[in-house]
Amino acid sequence: MNPTDSTEPTNPTDSHPLSHPRNWSRNLPASGALFPGDPVGDRKFFDNAVDRPLALEGGGILTELTVAFETWGELSPAADNAILICHALTGDSHASGAKKPGHPEVGWWRDLIGPGRAIDTDRYFVVCSNVLGGCQGTTGPASTNPETGKPWGPEFPVVSIRDMVRVQKRLADHLGVEQWLSVVGGSMGAMQVLEWAAMYPERMRSIAPIASTLAASPWQIGWSAVGRTVVALDPRWRGGWYYDAALSEGPHIGLALARAVSMITYRSDVLFEERFGRNLVDPAAVFGQWDRYQVESYLDYQGEKLVRRFDANSYLTLNRAMDLHDVGRGRGSMAKAVARIAVPALVLSIESDSLYHPRLQREMHATFLDAGVESEFHSIASREGHDGFLLEDELVGAHLHDYLLRVEKGWFSA
Repeated sequence: MNPTDSTEPTNPTDSHPLSHPRNWSRNLPASGALFPGDPVGDRKFFDNAVDRPLALEGGGILTELTVAFETWGELSPAADNAILICHALTGDSHASGAKKPGHPEVGWWRDLIGPGRAIDTDRYFVVCSNVLGGCQGTTGPASTNPETGKPWGPEFPVVSIRDMVRVQKRLADHLGVEQWLSVVGGSMGAMQVLEWAAMYPERMRSIAPIASTLAASPWQIGWSAVGRTVVALDPRWRGGWYYDAALSEGPHIGLALARAVSMITYRSDVLFEERFGRNLVDPAAVFGQWDRYQVESYLDYQGEKLVRRFDANSYLTLNRAMDLHDVGRGRGSMAKAVARIAVPALVLSIESDSLYHPRLQREMHATFLDAGVESEFHSIASREGHDGFLLEDELVGAHLHDYLLRVEKGWFSA
């Protein structure tokens, strides 16, 4: 691991190479990952035995593997009421629940998962795990490399969505779930949903991919490339060896700016217009070179929030996994790959989504139908943009609630 350069300033205003007069906090962690000794909150942990190494799709083997997960509700005696929730890029296992030690934010789908809610935990046994390569308890770049005793850092192998699903399958076996009632997720979570259906079609009764695509688009890849480059160009990233850096000496600038870039793609121009307009943080400051508009302040805020709970190397790892996503890869063609799916699908789209444009979900639905998959498509009217899958609780929840009840009652053809 590279030594910390203690001569670097703690703020970009102090002649940092990425000079910009943003008021970054001075107590930002080098990594927001969950480390041994940190509060674990509601997480549970599944440790794979060392005699079960995980061979990764792109090469490389993990001989030690820990999975962090959370559960809600009770598994029925017949083990037929389990639902797997798959999280998006910067999500984690805390899909529902309160903000508390170990959980810096409330559950990201808290209004959908719980007693009497759309995904009713009085009725279903709900599971959500942190993905492989993540930073909130599951093995990833911030985890200890058993061969060196230090964090993996940039030496952590490239992972794919399929690798994430293989790990989740091991967790399902551990929990005694032979068949999920449904596998549900949005964005990167939906990529996992689709791979579950193609890899293990017998292990579920239904799927619900939301605001995603069968294969990463050039538009997505382009935005992702910019975000990853911003992180890597932060001098404090140090080639990925920053875990021993002091407070505010880690790659917080690069990660925060990558988050700012992504937040623009996650929301809609209409929403930004309504929320911020052309308003300045200081209305009296108009002509200064760096006088900020309110939208800039919002992006800074979102960037700093992510720095406190995420790891830069994990961001690079998971972001790359999303770009590699292609259900048709190695399966002859997309049509042949989709033909492997043997369960009904609920495809949901957000009308104002510019990152995963609604046409991608319509194409998914059409490809499903062409392959004989029993698919239904719904478009959700929302100004929230891509993040509508997280924010439109009532609209998304209504579709999921109705769909899950129909799956449970066997209303779809066998």
